[in-house]
Amino acid sequence: MAKREFKRCSNCVMDTTDSKITFDEKGVCDFCNDFYTNIKPGWHPKENNPELLKIAEKIKQDGKGKKYDCIIGMSGGVDSSYLCYVAKEIMHLNPLVFIVDTGWNLGVADKNIQTIVKKLNLDTHVETIDWEEMKDLQVAFLKSQVPYQDLPQDHAIFAALYNYAVKSGIKYVLTGANNATECIRPPVEWVYQNDITLIKDIHKRFGTRELKKFPICGLLTYRLYYPIFKGLKRVAPLNFIPYDKKNIQKFLTEKLGWQAYENKHYEDRFTRWYEGYYLPHKFGYDKRKCYLSNLILTGEITREEALKELEKQPYSNELIKEDTAFIAEKLGLTVEQLNNLVAGENKTYKDYKNSYWLIQLGTVVLRGLGIEKKKFR
Repeated sequence: MAKREFKRCSNCVMDTTDSKITFDEKGVCDFCNDFYTNIKPGWHPKENNPELLKIAEKIKQDGKGKKYDCIIGMSGGVDSSYLCYVAKEIMHLNPLVFIVDTGWNLGVADKNIQTIVKKLNLDTHVETIDWEEMKDLQVAFLKSQVPYQDLPQDHAIFAALYNYAVKSGIKYVLTGANNATECIRPPVEWVYQNDITLIKDIHKRFGTRELKKFPICGLLTYRLYYPIFKGLKRVAPLNFIPYDKKNIQKFLTEKLGWQAYENKHYEDRFTRWYEGYYLPHKFGYDKRKCYLSNLILTGEITREEALKELEKQPYSNELIKEDTAFIAEKLGLTVEQLNNLVAGENKTYKDYKNSYWLIQLGTVVLRGLGIEKKKFR
């Protein structure tokens, strides 16, 4: 297949490094048009939003008599940190803060978690993923040569949270997902979805030990079984209120002692290396294009400011070298072995057993029902 001529959206900074991107006659990409057509018209954040307060009352009513009326997955990042504040101080809920330790958190993330929960007087539960199993799966993914190196971590965090909520009888999961910073979903070729079939096939081919303790929660379990048969509900409070990232960061810092970090998701050392080095170096995918395009669409930055940001390296060569050495040692590899894996032949989910057709079908149904708004491909 002939390589496409490079083209960038005239409205945001998404470009043809997403091989399936399309443009209209004005050069505006399908992500932007999807936002203006399917997300923005039904998105009306406001202070003291009565709709959010109504949801809060329903959560409190359903949780009456229980120790916790909802659960929040906490990473120490800006979204989950502010969500804890909103849940406690605006919605007046009694959440359990759920923390998943995958072995990669940076000190700033751990400190943010400790600071936020202490200031807000919140209870926590820490789920520690078995490191030998986590390591084995992550090495298997590196050997598979696919772009989606954060899928083992993402799945562990997601599955542990939802499985614990159901096991504990907590009916509401509050998520930090929001249109303000996440209205553009990274293309599937950059960041693949929650696919148990893919995870198991890669591990079967390249793993060396059985995953006995690693948490599993597939698409059908999460989207159908848990909501229909266990009554689990997912709520995204940040979509109901104004969410200007710079102002929120300033608020968290001044009010709760939160500390900022370099880029979105850089509170995790492996994710910093994967997003800042592995993905752009090996595949030419820069997730900052999605993050910055979100901020353009919601008016937080200009396109010119985003382009200037993209001219900078995601993070320094010195830190890349330091992280590479740290990650190699932690995974039981030499730096040479890790670099050889990065230099290997690129693969995609299509090279392994997968359930992409089912994910596509499920997303089409969810969009048709109005449950899912973001574009997926």
